Amino acid sequence: MIPIFIAVIIALVVGIVCALGGFLYRKNVAEKEIGSAEDEATRIVNVAIKDAENRKREALMEAREEIHKERNAYEREVKEQRADLQKQERRLQSKEENLDRKTEQMEKKEERLQSKIAAADRTREEAEALKKSQMDLLERISGFTAEEAKSYLIQQVQDEVTHEEAVKIKEIKAKYKDEADVYARKLIALAIQRCAADQVAEVAVSVVPLPNDEIKGRIIGREGRNIRTLETLTGAELIIDDTPEAITVSCFDPVRREITRIALERLIADGRIHPARIEEMVEKAKREVESIIKAEGERAIFETNIHNIHPELVRLLGRMHYRTSYGQNVLNHCIEVSHIAGLLAAEIGADVNQAKRAGLLHDIGKSVDHEIEGSHVQIGVDLARRYKENEQIVHAIAAHHNDIEPQTIVACLVQAADAISAARPGARRENVENYIKRLQRLEDLSSSFKGVDKAYAIQAGREIRVMVKPEQVSEDEMVILARNIAKQIEETMEYPGQIKVNLIRETKAVEYAK
Repeated sequence: MIPIFIAVIIALVVGIVCALGGFLYRKNVAEKEIGSAEDEATRIVNVAIKDAENRKREALMEAREEIHKERNAYEREVKEQRADLQKQERRLQSKEENLDRKTEQMEKKEERLQSKIAAADRTREEAEALKKSQMDLLERISGFTAEEAKSYLIQQVQDEVTHEEAVKIKEIKAKYKDEADVYARKLIALAIQRCAADQVAEVAVSVVPLPNDEIKGRIIGREGRNIRTLETLTGAELIIDDTPEAITVSCFDPVRREITRIALERLIADGRIHPARIEEMVEKAKREVESIIKAEGERAIFETNIHNIHPELVRLLGRMHYRTSYGQNVLNHCIEVSHIAGLLAAEIGADVNQAKRAGLLHDIGKSVDHEIEGSHVQIGVDLARRYKENEQIVHAIAAHHNDIEPQTIVACLVQAADAISAARPGARRENVENYIKRLQRLEDLSSSFKGVDKAYAIQAGREIRVMVKPEQVSEDEMVILARNIAKQIEETMEYPGQIKVNLIRETKAVEYAK
């Protein structure tokens, strides 16, 4: 046991000795290597120091060379700038010398100008003094001050010029009025002679003849169903009275009245009168009337030789075949106005085609004035514009009753032709006595108002022209007076269409040269 322990200790000691010997050996080897490394490091550092010093010297040399180059360049630039500055200084100096010379010249001119102004002031003062002395002398001689003399002379000249102007205007107006009246009478007479149009007076009701009085009961029907159906479908009124073998058809719309008349005549001829048959006959009558309307419109444009009228305007012209005004057929009246306006235009050298076109369309509003509110003039203007008529045609339609002032020759010709056509003897149903009484009543009614001097009914009773006394009726009161007259006419008189109340207020001054 003990020997093993000793052997272990010996082994341990041997191991320690061997380890210690190895450690010392490695230490010596490491120290040798460290020494050689230090020597190499020292050598490398020395080489690096030498290299750095060489590079430093080279960098210093390059820097010195660069600084020398920059210094030379800077010196050259400074020299150039100094040269430029010297040139600018010389230019400024020359400019300053020129400015000084100009300033001296301006001062001399100003001195001369001041002396001239002073001389002019002295001359003006002398002239004013001389003028004042002369004016004082003239005022003492004439007995008027300068302002009084000036006003007197101006007033004298104004009076003389005004008087001469008024006399001249009166002479020229009288001369041309006489010549125009003669020429106008000649033209109108020639146009009337060359236009011979027939006039057919019509009434507002239609009479349908019956084969016998027994058929009246069949037309009325059981409990009035037949007559009620016919009146409902057509909008006309059937008057079945004691008139033997006749029925009267009454309606404000002439087209509907004609449809009723045709349908009733066909029912009587057919003999079968009941609601279904009545409805069938009314439809056939409507188609027939539409065909007649189209044919009449085409006849109107054929007779007047007017082209390129919108088809709807042609249809509206045809409707006027059934429209009357004071018993005068409106379509025939329009055709006649077209012919007369064209003849007048040809005589005075105006546009014949435009005059005839405006004359044919001037009353186009009457074709639908039963259906649309407003005067037939305004309705006609709206229709003409809607169907792209020329503005001159539209203006002639608007001015043919003086609702607006006529501005073209065509408008004036249409006015004249319309008046000629309506005033032809026998053209309208209204007899002369009733016509004169209505105009007289219109004038008397207007003259009854306070402040009215005179009243004249013109334009076939479509306008009442009232002259007021300027000392009793002011400008503002004219509006109220016109409204009161119009209201009184509406309440107390019966008349077709509308009446224009035209008030005129003027101040006159009359003087005679003796």
